[in-house]
Amino acid sequence: MTEPGKDLVLRAPGLGEVVIPAAELVERFSRSSGPGGQGVNTTDSRVELLFDPGASVAFTAAQRERLLERLSDRLVAGRIRLVGSEYRSQNRNRAAVRERLRDLLVEALAPPAPARRKTRPTRGSQSRRLDAKKRRGDLKSTRGRLPPSSD
Repeated sequence: MTEPGKDLVLRAPGLGEVVIPAAELVERFSRSSGPGGQGVNTTDSRVELLFDPGASVAFTAAQRERLLERLSDRLVAGRIRLVGSEYRSQNRNRAAVRERLRDLLVEALAPPAPARRKTRPTRGSQSRRLDAKKRRGDLKSTRGRLPPSSD
């Protein structure tokens, strides 16, 4: 897990190592709902993490453009907003939110998948498909009403 209050380090194949300075990560704390016992109303364990990928100096221009394009549906006022309140401890929530941000950024920075090569179904697979359809149709044709009996 990442340590709260420190720089966030992204490592991925093809990406190398990108270090996001702690100053670019805005953390806000508030009271969390849910379990906590007597301390639930006194500790600010909920963590809200804000990060602006468009203004970050940690990325190259191409990386920033890719981030903004791929994360466009997650951006609120140009920033990524993640909230963590699953743990009772503020430090654990901070670490969990930073980990989620790291995973999100690594996934968004991943190079695009290679384009799919168009292929055609083989002659054998086409004939197997048609044979299966024929067998299914024959089975269903036996399910009709019986002809009226001439008694």
